[in-house]
Amino acid sequence: MTIPGPDESVEPVVRTSSGAVRGRTEDGLTVFRGIPFAQPPVGDARFAAPRRPRPWDGIRDAYAFGPPPPQDLGAAGTVGPSDAPGGDDWLTVNVWTPDPDPAAHRPVMVWIHGGAYKMGHSGSPAYDARRIAADGDLVVVTLNYRLGMEGFAHIEAAPANRGLLDQIAALVWVQENIAAFGGDPGRVTVFGESAGAGSVAALLAMPRAAGLFRRAIAQSVPGTFFSAELAADIGAALAAELGLRPTVEDLADLTPDQLVKAGQALAPKMPGQVARWGQAAPTITPYAPVVDGEFLPVTPWQALASGAARDVELIAGHNRDENRLFTAMAGKLGEIGEDRASAALRLYAPGGEAAYRAAFPDASANDLYERVQTDWLFAMPSLHLAEAHLAGGGRSHVYELTWPAPAYGGALGACHALDVPLLFGAFQADLALLQFGGAEPSAEALALSARFRSSWTAFARTGDPGWPAYDTQRRLVQVLDAEPAVAPYPEEASRRLWEGYEFAPLPLLAEG
Repeated sequence: MTIPGPDESVEPVVRTSSGAVRGRTEDGLTVFRGIPFAQPPVGDARFAAPRRPRPWDGIRDAYAFGPPPPQDLGAAGTVGPSDAPGGDDWLTVNVWTPDPDPAAHRPVMVWIHGGAYKMGHSGSPAYDARRIAADGDLVVVTLNYRLGMEGFAHIEAAPANRGLLDQIAALVWVQENIAAFGGDPGRVTVFGESAGAGSVAALLAMPRAAGLFRRAIAQSVPGTFFSAELAADIGAALAAELGLRPTVEDLADLTPDQLVKAGQALAPKMPGQVARWGQAAPTITPYAPVVDGEFLPVTPWQALASGAARDVELIAGHNRDENRLFTAMAGKLGEIGEDRASAALRLYAPGGEAAYRAAFPDASANDLYERVQTDWLFAMPSLHLAEAHLAGGGRSHVYELTWPAPAYGGALGACHALDVPLLFGAFQADLALLQFGGAEPSAEALALSARFRSSWTAFARTGDPGWPAYDTQRRLVQVLDAEPAVAPYPEEASRRLWEGYEFAPLPLLAEG
């Protein structure tokens, strides 16, 4: 319950299942940061499933974000923690609420950040949820989860998908505690982008997550889910970078930083392993959810098509030019030639290179390279997730962001992660600095940003984001641009090329 104070200036205190926490009033909201939802996953808890937080006595100040999980800081420092606290209490949540009144029963939105399953943290300024909470008059929760080898690498004698199990533990914490913060545990919407959207998709398929949320929003779902065999082989390669076996016994005494460095050492070698790791190799990301047969029994597409989450309402969508962010970060924007385009088409195109060239006869080599990688990694996995949900008896709403990022004269297009600053309204943090060039957002950007929040929060409140549910006759989607419109799915040529394609677990092609 909320503990009342003698006057409005007293900082609010809420009792959780583990103890009381004190937050702060900021801009008309009450904010609580760094609340543990699980024990620090260190010592004998390392590489284990998350354990319930230890209770504390007295009142714990919830003023500061918890320390980020150990992670790769990313290319050129564009993402990752800055000025972040230290320590091993990585598994924490943060809550923004209009009023911590148990009688309020506001809808709840739980954000899962992206970052290739190896970087990111909920304390990033990019995920400052105050605008979403204020504009939507609802409660927003953000969370940390284990990343990289700590959270996703195959380690013998450790449970698979530890990072996903952390997310489930955070959702259990929400069910147990969010009413005290003014939220309704029966109206929880989980939402995430990129690896966060892959996590949302996985949660829809995980029996342990059933009943923990009512609605889901998956922004740019990656199609990369590892088979158990592939995960084991990549796990062995990661451990080999340290001269060790991929076992709890061998790895438990290493510092988290040593495990991060193993991932950093392996990533640039991955493109040379296409014969061994197939489509996973060029991603230079040695981590993904693992279809382990236990915690994640089948892929999200298979699970949803079988009706596993038919009672959960879904938004799924993507950005038109997802892959341009990565070519820009590699310094190759607009410079891809025929050799690289052909290699990408041979590796990713479901009907082979000729099918893509026939479907896009006027496309340049650069455009074909961008298109097939956008389709394979994000666009088609997102669309197919919505279609699988529909096939399984669920309801899906689909969107595509087509508004171009303003930096570089619009050359980035509607690139990957552009939806994040638009949704949160944070234009001076992380990748937004690249996408917006550090400039103040235009009136057009602010209007689209407000549209994102109003649609997402309306969905969290009612299940209706303001555009029709998707069906396989009209295929109507929300096109998010300077003038948003409802129209048939714009990427029809790609949709037809990928029709009937199964996003199966990525296989191990050859032993290392």
